[in-house]
Amino acid sequence: MRTALNIQAPVIYEELYSVHGDQAPCLRTVERWCRRFREGQEELENEVRPGRPITETTPENIEQVHLIIDDDPCITIEEVQDQTGLSY
Repeated sequence: MRTALNIQAPVIYEELYSVHGDQAPCLRTVERWCRRFREGQEELENEVRPGRPITETTPENIEQVHLIIDDDPCITIEEVQDQTGLSY
């Protein structure tokens, strides 16, 4: 909304910082948001990216890793990767 009023990112950042303090997003983030809004994007959600989806943190995989570690507490991450096919 502020971008539609031609208010620049540093001004928006200062306003956010005055309200939220250290919890405010950094200037770079505000600049990125402003650019995205100027380009016509209406939401801040990230676009779908190509590549392997993040599906490794499933209850089944967690249980599998727990069982492997319970069986051998000294196992290395690399060995867990080899046994499960999961990446670290």
